[in-house]
Amino acid sequence: MSGFQRSTSERVAVDWETLFEAAPATTPDGMQRSKSIVEFQQLMRQDAQAALRSELDKLIDAADENDKEFFNNEFNAFANLFERFLQERGPSVEWEKIRPPREGMIKPYSDMVSACPKGQEKAFLDKLVVIKLNGGLGTSMGCTGPKSMISVRSGLNFLDLTVQQIEHLNKTYETNVPLVLMNSFNTEEDTRKILRKYNNCQVDIKMFNQHRFPRINKETLLPVATKDPYNPKDGWYPPGHGDFYMALYDSGLIEEFKKQGKEIIFLSNIDNLGATVDMNILAHMSTNPDNEYCMEVTDKTRADVKGGTLIDYEGKARLLEIAQVPKEHVDEFKSVSKFKIFNTNNLWMRLDAVDRLCKNGKIEDMEIIINEKSLSNGTNVIQLETASGAAIKNFDNAIGVNVPRSRFLPVKKTSDLMLVMSNLYELKSGSLVMSSKRQFKTTPLVKLGDEHFKKVAKYLSRFKTIPDMLEADHLTVSGDVSFGKDVSLKGTVIIIANHGDRIDIPSGAVLENKIVSGNLRILDH
Repeated sequence: MSGFQRSTSERVAVDWETLFEAAPATTPDGMQRSKSIVEFQQLMRQDAQAALRSELDKLIDAADENDKEFFNNEFNAFANLFERFLQERGPSVEWEKIRPPREGMIKPYSDMVSACPKGQEKAFLDKLVVIKLNGGLGTSMGCTGPKSMISVRSGLNFLDLTVQQIEHLNKTYETNVPLVLMNSFNTEEDTRKILRKYNNCQVDIKMFNQHRFPRINKETLLPVATKDPYNPKDGWYPPGHGDFYMALYDSGLIEEFKKQGKEIIFLSNIDNLGATVDMNILAHMSTNPDNEYCMEVTDKTRADVKGGTLIDYEGKARLLEIAQVPKEHVDEFKSVSKFKIFNTNNLWMRLDAVDRLCKNGKIEDMEIIINEKSLSNGTNVIQLETASGAAIKNFDNAIGVNVPRSRFLPVKKTSDLMLVMSNLYELKSGSLVMSSKRQFKTTPLVKLGDEHFKKVAKYLSRFKTIPDMLEADHLTVSGDVSFGKDVSLKGTVIIIANHGDRIDIPSGAVLENKIVSGNLRILDH
């Protein structure tokens, strides 16, 4: 036995990054590169693949009899992803081949404004399925359970608002647009419980789970879970929203919806409150079947420089994410002047195209995102993920549509939550609409300090009521700061309480183009 070979169940450290080096054909002194090095790397990859498969087989053997088929299907899907991870070397794009979107690849939204003739709404809605990505937890905002359960407006959470939107469409146009939730194993149980309260709503709600993949030890390239396919809980992860396509296909829902005459999917993040059903884009997708896929993009600002952008790559539309960009070109990627738009992750696609690509295996050819994490016990792990927008390259005649910024209203931080809870927006049938009283249609830039505002509970404790922000342009708050009732913010307001200081903004205060610092405390008497 050579010194390289080892038992497939043996756990040893692997310098996994060397497996993927795109080694030069010649050595630094100009000599031809030895074939033995290439062969050695290939053997290492084959060994890593065999070792992983052996460990996964052990986990299947340890599963309950009724669950063996489930785990076998899950692990086969993961093994395919892992094999691609091992085999793909070098950057996924060649920078020199990147071109700006060619004419017609990104359509202005104004081209679609009259796409839906009055009176035709029901005919188009009858073809629609709305799917929301509901796999995320609210932990980053200090909440337990699914993020969709966070209260965002008038005591209503993300899911409440989504159900209201779909019910309004169904009642107004006498149609039956189903709402489908893609859960993860982290959110499925809690979501199932909460759905009971919608039993009397005029919305057909369905669920399916994305896959459950094993986290991989960064040193050994073997699963963190060694003996038990159910535990530890942090040994598993949902593999990003690019998993949507195969997870939907495996659920059987595609066939069910095809039998119902459905043709169009609208997919979006459940925490994007701007991602409502747009009748004009729906009409375009329905009447232009050659366009199998449509990605909503919007103009990039300095706050969006890391967002994925749409490019022309070898004649096809392609999503370029910052993780794919060579280090020497990152600043160029962030340039607002060169890459002017970014992906909102509001995606429209034809149901039959998704079905076709899943059946022939083409949908799985998406760039792999390597997400490195550390577990609570200090173990360094990698998660192999994909992004749903990356599938655009697999669809025929895919396009982008440059939509108004109002269609991108995500709530990722409490600063976003402050905006949607304020009087900047009005709530209409589950949709947030910019107040007609605001003169400018842009939203203020809000920055809230992490220590006192990052978690939702702490953030809420800082406000007696959310301030009037109709005339606000910029708000920065740092330190121990609290707001009384009926505070009004106008222009640029910066409030900084230094360490050990506290600032209480009194009820009824009007701050216009002010910098507040130092110590200000209002005591009850």
